This record gives sequence, structure tokens and C-alpha cells, in this order.
Amino acid sequence: MNKVSSENITEGIKVIADPVYQPYHSSEQEKRFLFSYEISIINQSQIGVTLRSRMWKIINSDGEEKIIRGEGVVGEMPFIAPGESYQYTSFSILDTPFGTMEGFYILEREDGDVVQAKINRFYLTAPITH
Repeated sequence: MNKVSSENITEGIKVIADPVYQPYHSSEQEKRFLFSYEISIINQSQIGVTLRSRMWKIINSDGEEKIIRGEGVVGEMPFIAPGESYQYTSFSILDTPFGTMEGFYILEREDGDVVQAKINRFYLTAPITH
């Protein structure tokens, strides 16, 4: 895991976030900095879970905070069996070259219990060219 990534385990649900700056989709002059991030959700528990929703807190380097909530991820509500994992890639656009993301997933276990799996803070950093 690199220094900008994050990893956390909540009740047997491991979440790894790995961000990557995308210079070809960014413009320092236009204050547009695009970061993709790959998420891995690994079910290390003994019971299957379905990812129902997500919440992201995105903070730019000016301290401006944006909260994003929604159902599922990338249009899906995946079922993750015990010992299985689910990966997806998404992106975030900042107006500053540095920021952070963190949040949680709401997962419903097969027995009806709900787990709020924490996504630890990870760092969005663009190299400054001037």
C-alpha cells in the first residue's frame, strides 16, 4: 500500500482505497484536478453482504467539504460472498491540487444486520508543475 492509500476492516469487511492522479484529464490553469481511485471490498466475514449505499466526504486543500451520498456504487449493488471481493474504479474532480476523501459503505448482511464499513481517509495529490 502506498502512502496516499487507505485500508480498514469493519466487522470483517476490508476496504482498500488506492487513488491515482490523472494528469491528462486535469488542467492546472482551469483548476481542474481529476483523481481516479480503485476500491477493493473484501468480505472476510462468515456471511454474505450486499452493498446498499455509500457516503463520501471530500475535502479540498482550501478546507471546502463536499458530502456525496448515493445508492450502491457505479450503478451496482453487488453481493459479496464470504471470502470474495468486489473491485471498482471511480473518480473525483477537485479544484485544488490536494485533497482528501473518506466515508463509509452501508452493507446489508444476509441475516438482515447492517454494517457501516468505514473507508479510511486517503489522499488526492497532484504534482505542481510551476
